[in-house]
Order: sequence, then structure tokens, then C-alpha cells
Amino acid sequence: MTPESTDLYDGLQHEVAVFARRAEQTRLGALGPARNSMDRAAYLLLSRLDQEGPTGVKALAHGMGIDSSTVTRQAAPLVDAALVRRTADPDDGRAVVLQLTPRGSSRLEEVRSSRRELMALLTQEWTEAEREQFHTLLHRFNRAMGQWQSGGGPA
Repeated sequence: MTPESTDLYDGLQHEVAVFARRAEQTRLGALGPARNSMDRAAYLLLSRLDQEGPTGVKALAHGMGIDSSTVTRQAAPLVDAALVRRTADPDDGRAVVLQLTPRGSSRLEEVRSSRRELMALLTQEWTEAEREQFHTLLHRFNRAMGQWQSGGGPA
């Protein structure tokens, strides 16, 4: 590693640490009434169910890179709030399938809309190309981190 690359990696890890702290402090809480109204775990689980439709706990856990017990624990308050419905898997009655309810879809859209407004505000001085590049690189970084965490080694 050259001194220049050492400085670059030090700067990169510092910015990632600052980003993680700020994101957690605000939960990227968005704007208006939805600010800080949904934690990260709930948002990610509801988003996944919105994208994939009714999904088994094991499949959700695998796709999210967490274990089944974590999905079950995170889903419990969402079921209690009627944002998610828990049903028996039609292929295996012992397994559980989670499904977004209409109330869950509505709540998710409320939070997404608010978070979109925040993203627009934070990047208002960026060009569309800069926003797209940031999205592409952040997605690529997250994918590489996920592969590394799952034991897949470097991306």
C-alpha cells in the first residue's frame, strides 16, 4: 500500500464511520410527521416484503443476511401493529410466511415519501448525474460489504 492509498483508505473509512453515525442518529428520519417514525429494521423488512411479496421467514433471513430468529423478532412488533400478516406456508404448514398488509403498504409509502424528500433536500445542489453516481457507488459498496460479511470474501 502506498502512502497515498493509505491516506485515501483512512479518509474513506472515516467518512463511512461518520455517515453510519449520522444515519443512525437521524435514522435518515426524513421530514415532516414521518420523521424518526420507523426504525431501520422495520423499514428494511417492510421494504423487502413490498419488493418480494409474501415470503417465508427463512428466505427473508437469507436475502437480508441475518438469521431467522432475528427476522422473527423484528417481525413481531410489525405483526402486532397490523403492518405485517403472519400465515402458514402453503407448502409447509410448519413454516411461517410474512406478508405486507394494506396498512403496512400505506405506512411504508408514507415513510418512503418522507425519506425521498430528505434525499432531495440533502442532494439539491448535486446534478442528476452526481445523484446517480452516488447511488451506484453506494449500492456497489453495500453489495461488497454484504458479500464480505456473508463469508464470500472480497467482492
